[in-house]
Amino acid sequence: MTAALEAIGLSKQFGAIGVANDIHFSLERGARQALIGPNGAGKTTFVNLLTGLIVPSAGRILLNGDDITRTGQAARARRGLARTFQINNLFPALSVLENVRLAVAEHRGLFTARRALIEEAHATLSRLGLHDDASTVVRQLPYGKQRLVEIAIALAAEPSVLLLDEPAAGVPGGESGIIFDVIEQLAAGMAVLMIEHDMDLVFRFARRITVLVRGSILVEGTPAEIAADSRVREVYLGTRAHD
Repeated sequence: MTAALEAIGLSKQFGAIGVANDIHFSLERGARQALIGPNGAGKTTFVNLLTGLIVPSAGRILLNGDDITRTGQAARARRGLARTFQINNLFPALSVLENVRLAVAEHRGLFTARRALIEEAHATLSRLGLHDDASTVVRQLPYGKQRLVEIAIALAAEPSVLLLDEPAAGVPGGESGIIFDVIEQLAAGMAVLMIEHDMDLVFRFARRITVLVRGSILVEGTPAEIAADSRVREVYLGTRAHD
């Protein structure tokens, strides 16, 4: 079966510095996969390469079997590749509904009837448990719910592949559970790759984990295999094993 997203020999150099080194990576359809690694491992750079924010020095990127290596960000989004960011990218002075409606309009086209856009935005918010917050100005929301709004915006594009760049970053521990609850309920056919430092969240979410170190994949495997791998313990996890 064709992978939902694939990187083949993906590399990126800034001058003499290699930040992605011959990466071979596959995200299967319906995957629940995590990308982890120490600070400076190149995780966000890798996501930026996948989404077209930066251009690779070598290698190819395939989305549902189609080569998108030279395709722009907006075109990749239209073809089903969506992402969130470490630092949310919302319009803080607008309401939750207005933020999501703009995303729906971008996906459906600016000439779509306003009522249809609003109805679809409401439906997206309901899926994430945000319906009661629709009229709330984003800056007034707890940070955990702001992260949910960003996920809602990504889902408005009806992606086949969703890249979550540290969805729990900055979220108080008491609120991180709502992030996981929403991610757990995403459509089964959607491929999801989470980049995350919160190991509890990673091991609850992922059925497969990829470990990136200094721009290269160190190892990939099931959560149990990653927790037991001595190389991973040394570079990232420390000595504590996860059940």
